[in-house]
Order: sequence, then C-alpha cells, then structure tokens
Amino acid sequence: MGEPGRYRCVECNREAPELYRDYQRGVLRIAICKSCQKPVDKYIEYDPVIILINAILCKTQAYRHILFNTQINIHGKLCIFCLLCEAYIRWLQLQDSSQNTDPDDLIRYAKEWDFYRMFGIASLEQTAFLVGIFTALWLARPESLKTKSDFIFLLKALLLSSYGKLLLIPAVIWEHDYTPLCLKLIKVFVLTSNSQGIRVTLNLSQTLTLLAILSGLILENGIVYFFQRMGWNV
Repeated sequence: MGEPGRYRCVECNREAPELYRDYQRGVLRIAICKSCQKPVDKYIEYDPVIILINAILCKTQAYRHILFNTQINIHGKLCIFCLLCEAYIRWLQLQDSSQNTDPDDLIRYAKEWDFYRMFGIASLEQTAFLVGIFTALWLARPESLKTKSDFIFLLKALLLSSYGKLLLIPAVIWEHDYTPLCLKLIKVFVLTSNSQGIRVTLNLSQTLTLLAILSGLILENGIVYFFQRMGWNV
C-alpha cells in the first residue's frame, strides 16, 4: 500500500529508502533504520499468518508493515464484500424464522427488494461513518490531511482495517444462530482496528483518534435514526 521509495520503519515510523538490499545470488540483507538502529521492517521475513495474527492483536508494527511497506490493492473489493455480508445478515434478521430455507428459496429471496435495500442502507451508514471521521480530523488537525493523496491514503487504511467484518462470513455460509452480543463484539473489533489504522496512518494521539471514531459513529447513528423515523427496519 505504501508508495515506492517511501517506506516506514515499523518501530519508530521514520521514512526509509529501502526495506532490504539485494546483493544478488539470493543474498539479501534487511535494511537498518538510521534513527532507532533496528530493522526497518522485520515482517518481510515473517509468514503471512504471523502477520495476520499480529494485525488481529492490533500491533502498531504490523499495521505499519501492511499500510506502508506492502502493495495491497483490495480495498474496494473488500469494502463491497463486507457490505454484501452485512446486508445479508440484516436481511436474514427481517425474515420470519418459520420460513423454509431450501436452496431454491434462497435464490428467490436474494432477488427480493429488502436485500438491496439493506445493502443501500449499509452503504450509506458506512459513508456517513467515513465522512464523520474525515470531518473531525480535518477540523482538529487540518495539516494531517493537506493533499488529496492524504485523504485517499487514509480512506484506504480505513477500508482495509475494516477486515473484521469478514467475521460475518460464517453466518452467511452456515446461517447458524448468532446473538446480538456476537455482532456487537464484531463491531467493537472493527472500530478498534479503524482506530489503529488512523493512528498509524496519521501518527495521531489516541485521544484524537477516539474523537474521530466517535464523530463517525454519531453521524452513522444519525443516518440510522433518519431511516427509523421513516419507518424502515434497519
């Protein structure tokens, strides 16, 4: 995701010209940060599973590796997929539990208006959440979002850090009984990941990051309240 020539040290967040040096014939040497005298990015030697575990634990170093030192371009696809999962979960909650759930019925249900309505509502809520975050950060720290590339980079970081919504996949595949508590825990995890994504991307304090997340939640809940006033089940 990071731009070539603008790598970051995962330990101290200083810019670095390279992650490693290739001496040919399979000889590689990890670059050392001139500021902290530690490897610029130790994760380039790690297995992807280890990196994922560290990201789930919201470790700052893992987030810096993913956001600055890798080329990941699945933000749009990940966002659409997560919205589809969320819309499907909401749509299932609208269905009568006594209805038949044969495969033929599922195909018919997927074409119903309610599913597309849930997708539209989920998209609007996500948009409101992002707008709330950007507005709060722009008002509090305008220097952190000076250029268009800063906005785009933060947007990608927020979309990528929403990967926790993939935890909805088991509910989509197996349609097992889940509780509101489970969905709330997923929401908390996603918000925690979003918070870490903002902190790592803009190098902000935890207080300002939490205020940005809170602003996004307020605007998102405002959209929910608006639809509820219209008599829609969201």
